[in-house]
Amino acid sequence: MKLSVIGCGHMGFAIISGAVGAGVLKPSDITAADKFPDSLKKAEALGVRAASPADAVKTADAIILAVKPNDLAALAEEIADKIPSGAIIVSICAGKKLSALESLFGDRKIIRVMPNTPALVGLGMSALCPNKNVSAGEMAQIAKIFESFGLAETVSEELFDTVTAVSGSGPAYVYAFIEALAGFAAENGMTPEQGKLFAAQTVLGAAKMTLESSEAPQKLKENVCSPGGTTIEAVKVLDERGFGEIISDAARACKEKSELLGKI
Repeated sequence: MKLSVIGCGHMGFAIISGAVGAGVLKPSDITAADKFPDSLKKAEALGVRAASPADAVKTADAIILAVKPNDLAALAEEIADKIPSGAIIVSICAGKKLSALESLFGDRKIIRVMPNTPALVGLGMSALCPNKNVSAGEMAQIAKIFESFGLAETVSEELFDTVTAVSGSGPAYVYAFIEALAGFAAENGMTPEQGKLFAAQTVLGAAKMTLESSEAPQKLKENVCSPGGTTIEAVKVLDERGFGEIISDAARACKEKSELLGKI
């Protein structure tokens, strides 16, 4: 597959480095384009070819649009008539529905994707949704690219606002938790570096246990809370302060903003 990546910021670079690092694609299979020279140089360092957006798409089998949503319309005007008729257009532009993408690029093979920033360390979570023109085989090809830097799951488009609130923006909620826990550690004798290490490694380990265990998160939580022990006292405070409701309210605000962006 000949892949073109338009936009080499954090996510565009993660896609290129993941695909190359996992051997899914060779550097010679990838062409990158970006309006910022520094971002393009970073991608070029991986061995990929640099080109203008219009040139990059001419011979592509798949094109990943990794630009800001506000830049998408201008980009479409520049490249739409240069894209081969059978190429797969993959958009990671937040809030841009398949219908909006079809209005910009026409009746083509289009896949909407919502990745997240842990892709930068090979632990991303991506949601994929194709339009009616994409075959199962083509979906498998694109999913393989996103699986090169994490996990990928096909979901219906109606779930994308929920995906945004859970995995798209979710890392920020986790960073806030780590920040608070590491801050407590530093206030109680640890160095800032120790606090960061102990808090972040704890989150990493708990997340891994959650994915690998057959038990629900609630049961895993209960397993740590020995009657009369220390953990149960902490969890009581979380419950009293409405920790679960706070997370739900935060995710709901994010989902509502995502829904609003989809209407613009």
